[in-house]
Amino acid sequence: MCGFVGFFNNAPDVDANSAVVKAMADRIVHRGPDQGDIYVDDQVSLGFRRLSIIDLEGGSQPIFNEDGSVVLVFNGEIYNYQSLREELIAKGHTFRTHTDSEVLIHGYEEYGKELLPRLRGMFAFVIWDKKTGTLYGARDIFGIKPFFYYNKDGRFLFASEIKAFLAHPDFEKEFNEERLPEYLCFEYLPCNETLFKNVYKLSPGSWFEYRDGKFETGRYFTMRYDIDETKSMAEWQDMIGKTFRDSCAVHSIADVEVGGFLSSGVDSSYAVKEMSMRNSVRTFSVGYAEEKYSELKYAQDFAKTIGVENYAKKITAEEFFDATPRVQYYMDEPLPNPSAVSLYFLTKLASEQVKVVLSGEGADELFGGYYYYQDPLYFERYQKLPQGLRRALAKAAVKLPRFHGRRFLIRGAETVEGNYVRNNYVFSWDERDRLLAKGCHAPNPATFTAPYFARAKDLDEVTKMQYVDMQTWLVQDILVKADRMSMANSLELRVPFLDKEMLKLALSIPTRYRVSKEETKLALRGAALKCVPEKVASMPKTGFLTPLNDWLCRDEFYTRVKDAFNGETARRFFNLDYINRLLDDHKEGRQKNMKRIWSVYCFILWYDIYFTRDGVVA
Repeated sequence: MCGFVGFFNNAPDVDANSAVVKAMADRIVHRGPDQGDIYVDDQVSLGFRRLSIIDLEGGSQPIFNEDGSVVLVFNGEIYNYQSLREELIAKGHTFRTHTDSEVLIHGYEEYGKELLPRLRGMFAFVIWDKKTGTLYGARDIFGIKPFFYYNKDGRFLFASEIKAFLAHPDFEKEFNEERLPEYLCFEYLPCNETLFKNVYKLSPGSWFEYRDGKFETGRYFTMRYDIDETKSMAEWQDMIGKTFRDSCAVHSIADVEVGGFLSSGVDSSYAVKEMSMRNSVRTFSVGYAEEKYSELKYAQDFAKTIGVENYAKKITAEEFFDATPRVQYYMDEPLPNPSAVSLYFLTKLASEQVKVVLSGEGADELFGGYYYYQDPLYFERYQKLPQGLRRALAKAAVKLPRFHGRRFLIRGAETVEGNYVRNNYVFSWDERDRLLAKGCHAPNPATFTAPYFARAKDLDEVTKMQYVDMQTWLVQDILVKADRMSMANSLELRVPFLDKEMLKLALSIPTRYRVSKEETKLALRGAALKCVPEKVASMPKTGFLTPLNDWLCRDEFYTRVKDAFNGETARRFFNLDYINRLLDDHKEGRQKNMKRIWSVYCFILWYDIYFTRDGVVA
């Protein structure tokens, strides 16, 4: 796992460009503390930071082809690099190292863009082809590895993290305030823009070229369901078991020790069990002194059951709040998912003993793990009533105090496109008008997810939600915090569920084998049951629980947030009466506003770091 930076030179001053690209790379030294180097010529400057995982001695970057005409910087892992290497050697290419990086250079020479469908892995890379004057790069099909670029007035910069751009003298740092409403609804931006103007994310499964001042991008991979109705549940379980075993094996390829994250859930437990059947494995878990929020006991019991070492940490409230500004700094953009702070401590714990870990991200999206995937099954009969009647009942229910069935009436009034839970995930569309100091004239959040639903129009409603989650929530939230929090602590995090072969399998499983009214991840749980205890295989989805709801009611933490809610940044963007009322109502127990409070608070911390203190954590 590494990080890269670079830019097209606007002036051929080698010394000046060398100093700038080195300063950019130094901004992301946490991504690769083991080695760093630069490449600068008259047209392009490239910088690199390396975390050594494969070919520890010979894998330095930037890396070149035989005659030096092709230069590569690469972040990630290519899990099928060994077979690709043999294939390329047979075609006459000469390799100088045993790294997966060099496969990309010779693969580009041999196949051009047709290399991308051959790759199995997580990656973002840039290749400078001096003969054609072309910068070429790509991002993996899931978006596991990040890629940002700045494109304005002939200035083209790129990097693994946005903070690297701050070191370039031509980078114009501007806040993209037009997208603030979307952040407040989703807790991320559900598009390729960022909260920095003119800074964009390369889409997953996409390539780009930059030549003669022109930027072009396109897709090399498009996700499509191809449901196979011919197999039984038992057959799907067997196929999941075999495919996941292979995925864990290739994701464990490294010249350093590979550990595993372990929570109470089936996903991480299944991965750890598969790892333990080949090698001894050290596992890592975090929890809290508040037992009702802690998964430590479950994780430690499972580790003991299968005979693996487990290292655990209990996070205190003080540690959690003290770390939050650092977490927002490493994120590049505000991300108020409280589990990010938990993950920061988990990766820190693991990085003290290993360089690589396997984790369970992606299983819920691929195999149907979220509770709301069950909603269409419950709504099926109700939605045969006229929509006008359902909307009238929902309108009445909204005005009434909470009662059993209220959520059913409200969510059952709309189609899946209208009641998709990730729209208005934090603040609802109409709440933003009361929240923002300048009011809100942004579109309905459903506008951003509508194109994804349109692509999935022929699928059933459960599958539509899974598809949209894989395009938005997984890419912009789950994988962002996984990458940034692991890299903040110089740890490589690998995700064996998010594998090319696992995806192919998941996209063919019928809905009835993914979700029922009684259970989620049906086929996956059945596969896991063959090697983990039943209580683990059937464990309900909990996520990274935190006691933040309770902590925000404690005077010392209430005061921290209160101070931020009455500072200059809050005054600039928000209605102070409104956000202070959210905080006070929460503290007094009148309403649970944790997600809303944390979303505003994390934004304020992030904005102060990047726009008041120029990317410096106090």
